[in-house]
Amino acid sequence: MNFIQTRGCDENSPESVTFSEAILSPIASFGGLYVPKTLPELGERFLTKHLNSSYKELAFDMLEHFEIDIEKNVIKKALTLYDKFDTPKNPVPVVKVKENLYISELYHGPTRAFKDMALQPFGVVLSSIAQKRSEHYLILAATSGDTGPAALETFKNRANVQVACLYPEGGTSDVQRLQMVTEDAKNLKVIGINGVFDDAQNALKRLLASSEFKKALKEKNILLSAANSVNFGRIIFQIIYHIHSYLELVRQGAVEMGEKVYLNVPSGNFGNALGAYYAWKMGLPVEKIIISSNENNVLTKLIKTGKYDLRDLKVVNTTSPAMDILKSSNIERILYDMFGADRTKELMQSLEENHFYELRADELASLQNCFDADFCTGDEGKKYIKDTFHKHGYLMDPHTATCMKSYETCSKKDIKTIAYSTAEWTKFSPVIANALTGEVDGEDLKALLAISKEANLKIPTMIKELFSKKITQSTVIEKEDIEKEILRFL
Repeated sequence: MNFIQTRGCDENSPESVTFSEAILSPIASFGGLYVPKTLPELGERFLTKHLNSSYKELAFDMLEHFEIDIEKNVIKKALTLYDKFDTPKNPVPVVKVKENLYISELYHGPTRAFKDMALQPFGVVLSSIAQKRSEHYLILAATSGDTGPAALETFKNRANVQVACLYPEGGTSDVQRLQMVTEDAKNLKVIGINGVFDDAQNALKRLLASSEFKKALKEKNILLSAANSVNFGRIIFQIIYHIHSYLELVRQGAVEMGEKVYLNVPSGNFGNALGAYYAWKMGLPVEKIIISSNENNVLTKLIKTGKYDLRDLKVVNTTSPAMDILKSSNIERILYDMFGADRTKELMQSLEENHFYELRADELASLQNCFDADFCTGDEGKKYIKDTFHKHGYLMDPHTATCMKSYETCSKKDIKTIAYSTAEWTKFSPVIANALTGEVDGEDLKALLAISKEANLKIPTMIKELFSKKITQSTVIEKEDIEKEILRFL
């Protein structure tokens, strides 16, 4: 399968590229992204075939249908990384919480967040390609809290790869920060910036498109790629768990094969939701995809009004910091799929130049045919955390809690909903402790102990050990100095 470009093709670029070329150089012509030229059809026959398959068997067959140019042995090796999860036989448990509500738990990997689902196998694939081509790569990662730890975990000590990870200083939870700044592999560099996630992501996109930066890397015999969801190597692995989650409902007798469900996705950069959209287009029986946001609710406004308006907006720090994002990169891939390259280029250029675009009425109707949305405030989220735990015995993190609001407001039909839990409670313990016990100290370790006692839950060893590990990455800089700092590291 070949990949094409969301904003069309400039005169210096091929019209289509292979999967390996798309993930090695993820930024396309005019600053666009790569998308599959076509999607494989995975209808009811495919779903029925995998009703009793393991997660790895399902994943391998889906990747086979994409016909990517990666050797089968590399794919199989990459998928063995799911064996490291704490539920290796089923890395994505799906748990019933209410009569029509099921939670797909995506956080059972080594960094306790959903980014492990894609980045664990992705690290093996990219490193293998680099070794096969005898090339060395710098992998850039910008993180609002979860991508960074997952990228560092998968790439540490891998051959032919170095990683520079950017995070907003003060914009992550303590556990997320400790997961990054205690990494000591020589091929990793963690850089805190005085700014917000959008500053980190803008810097990543600028460097990926910068001929001068690439020239400086070339002098060191280094090429450039990225671990963010601008890279389709992330997205392709995020399609799988939506299919798996549906099959889990069939296995549990919650739905009949072919029965439609809602998919309710907490969204920041929209990669998780994009995976759901592609799964739907490939044949998954979906009624609608519900997008759940926090106070940074640009996605809710887009889906409700057709306006993507960043004028005079600043990122609001919330209780769900991994979603504190204003520029959601993967919306571009939705625009392309619905409206084509010319219109996507026009809309994205307007966003970059004017910080605004507006869909036409027919375009908004197409978007609303697939998506609905609502947002949840931090105080609302904490109430959902408390109520869901006390009434249903289920403890969720503040990102998952945003789904509870949109479940109530957007689930118009009496059908099952799959909501996605993107992080374990341990990643955001001060918020959860405050919700459950009124604890306001703000220290992660104290909050973890309070929740462990209140909910009778064990703190995972990899989380507890963070607080005694040595800080090995202490760099914090101004955003203007990012390029200089990365080159100094290399």
